[in-house]
Amino acid sequence: MAQQDLDPELMWINAVNTVNKIALKTWVKTTGINLVQVNGQRKYGGPPPGWVGEGPGCGSEVFIGKLPQDMYEDKLIPLFQSIGKLYEFRLMMTFSGLNRGFAYARYMNRRSATAAITALNGHEIQKGSRIVVCKSTEKCELSLDGLPCLLEQEQLKLLLQSMTTGLVELSLHPSPAKKIELMAVVKYSSHRAAAMAKKKLVEDTQLLCGHPLTVDWLKCDLKQKLCNPSAHALDSRWQINPQPSLCETTASLQCDLLLGAVATLNTLCQRMKFGKPVFLTKFLNLSSCGWLRFWYQVVIPGYVVPFSGYEWFIGENLPVEEKHEKAKEVVALKILTALGYTIG
Repeated sequence: MAQQDLDPELMWINAVNTVNKIALKTWVKTTGINLVQVNGQRKYGGPPPGWVGEGPGCGSEVFIGKLPQDMYEDKLIPLFQSIGKLYEFRLMMTFSGLNRGFAYARYMNRRSATAAITALNGHEIQKGSRIVVCKSTEKCELSLDGLPCLLEQEQLKLLLQSMTTGLVELSLHPSPAKKIELMAVVKYSSHRAAAMAKKKLVEDTQLLCGHPLTVDWLKCDLKQKLCNPSAHALDSRWQINPQPSLCETTASLQCDLLLGAVATLNTLCQRMKFGKPVFLTKFLNLSSCGWLRFWYQVVIPGYVVPFSGYEWFIGENLPVEEKHEKAKEVVALKILTALGYTIG
């Protein structure tokens, strides 16, 4: 659902819970409060005027459960504001306009959140209905499953830093579900940063040039398995070093190199179903000793990021076409070496 300001004249189009919807409409007009509908939740607040930097830190948000589904912000926000100033309030909504039975209240500081738990947990919000108020579990870790096994940790880190904010830690592991692929565990500085990253990564289908990727919150059981040194059943299938999974043997790769580095790289990409590499080369200058310096970029459709940089070779007297072919060989050999192969 697209983000939009809550317009009572447009939102209340059905007859479900009409009385309470009218009460909310009146409250919104009277208080001038702004509510925003965003992807299944209705939000109040955010950074107040004059607020600088990140939002309130860990421990400042509380989870509110067992809410009557016909209850809205006109009853809930004043109640939780009576404990301390709210930074944000989020009520989870159904398509019918009822709430989903839970909400989140973020205070300006941890002290107010603790006070809200003490004062309101078990509070009888209406006759026969007692709510649950407890510390919100603020997840900060994502799992990215289905990454290409050629992927290097530093390449993924640079890519994620360019797309998201608040990245703290990143590690690569064999995928628990997908053969010869990788899973990344990515930790962010806050739940909000992680949630925004998750949304971005789910929506951006170009992250891996169309390569299917599963993005989810890191499950507790999987985290425990990864943290347990004795639980390495995943590692018995193959090592993180992709060499055994990308070709039958190192010897067969060395034999392939007799055909040329470009042909070998093409074969490797074909085996891994990555698509044919596309080479771009541009010559820059010639040294006094006859060395040609050139810029290159190699795009492999199924790989996470392109390879690029600068290289040299001796070829002053070669025709232009042969110079480019020689440059491609130099670059292909460099890429194969970077992927962990010993070229003999």
